[in-house]
Amino acid sequence: MIDIPGTPGTVTGLVLRISQCVFAAGSISYMVTSGGFFSFTAFCYLIAAMGLQVIWSFGLAILDTFALVRKKTLLSPVLVSLFVVGDWVTSTLSLAGASASAGITVLYFGDLGSCSFEAECWRYQLSVALAFLCWITIAISSLTTLWLLASA
Repeated sequence: MIDIPGTPGTVTGLVLRISQCVFAAGSISYMVTSGGFFSFTAFCYLIAAMGLQVIWSFGLAILDTFALVRKKTLLSPVLVSLFVVGDWVTSTLSLAGASASAGITVLYFGDLGSCSFEAECWRYQLSVALAFLCWITIAISSLTTLWLLASA
């Protein structure tokens, strides 16, 4: 296997996993602190998808840290296959949640003008923006691990 920046067990891989975890946790926190998020199914789905992303990214960040401290490689074809499948599943779920939430945010709060509290609308928009940033970092990780698996 070739050495690609962002592969599991490298510093750039660890930075990607930590940024995924931070963006997903930020998205959850802004959505939960708004008042009536539970009235919209898309917002609840976003929280579920981002919650799964936090768990997945945090677990892999711990694994990357362990590999860096012990100077081990995580380039086993079985492990890389697991990373590819997990990254693609969480990437798809995160993109779906972010897109659905963005659609609801634009429809209800932009087009229909039914946002009575500016702070609440701002939190929804920030949560969706953080979800998209999280998805971008997941997409980088998933493409990196797919490229790594294909080069094996």
